[in-house]
Amino acid sequence: MPNIVGIKFKQGGKVYYFDPKDIVFAEGDGAVVETAHGTEYGEVAVANCCVEQSEIHGELKPVLRKATEKDIAAHKAIVEKRPSAIREAQEKADRRKLDMKFVDAEFAFDNSKVVFYFTAENRVDFRDLVKELASAFHMRIELRQIGIRDECKMKGGLGPCGRVCCCNAHLNDFERVSIKMAKTQGLSLNPGKISGLCGRLMCCLKYEDDYYSRTAKFMPKINSEITTPAGKGKVADVDMLRLTVTVRVTDGDNAEMHTYTAEELGITPVYDNATPAVQTQQQEEEE
Repeated sequence: MPNIVGIKFKQGGKVYYFDPKDIVFAEGDGAVVETAHGTEYGEVAVANCCVEQSEIHGELKPVLRKATEKDIAAHKAIVEKRPSAIREAQEKADRRKLDMKFVDAEFAFDNSKVVFYFTAENRVDFRDLVKELASAFHMRIELRQIGIRDECKMKGGLGPCGRVCCCNAHLNDFERVSIKMAKTQGLSLNPGKISGLCGRLMCCLKYEDDYYSRTAKFMPKINSEITTPAGKGKVADVDMLRLTVTVRVTDGDNAEMHTYTAEELGITPVYDNATPAVQTQQQEEEE
């Protein structure tokens, strides 16, 4: 099996596999590697280990060296000049009355290129701006338009839960999120309560959707009529986590609320591959 080391180049970014050669890395070490875009500085996210060949896509690029103090200082200098570069690019765009908002600047480790990321409502003709920026920075310039979710991933912030946005903290890719997930989980459909800082549906709606979707298949629907130990009644509430059902049982003019477990109602939980969804969810969280 191939021996690899996992490197990531930005917070919350993807982890890429490289050939460590004879160098031994620990998680958190700095590394200088050869990429398709040239020489880059990254941080070790996965220490030396062997993986299945099927996990390798394409040819492994080599690690050039473990980062030296000089490399670390050079990387720090690059990071520190990003804010001023963004401000300068924004000022030049404003002077040209271009409707664009600069979000981030990414310098190549060898200072041969800088990529500016920006958001805009429409397509922008920035050809003249690129020439001006190239003259100011004396390096190759690339401008890339990104979406509002990408902006949130780059800038980060605190979500409604009080924690750093998932996209910035640990998510490598954006997964599809839909309003149906909120409905299945019984959440309020108020946009302000299920939307993240980007204004789109929160990424965390995806986390428990698998469990709720599978559980909803065998639990009764709200307002449906079912038979209970107290007689026939109408389902008033369903707790997917505790697997309980609250039923309104009416006897003449009297109505009483009863809460039963799925077992008491004769409901047998059925999950794919005979594996309880709760266990699957816990395993996914541990991974």
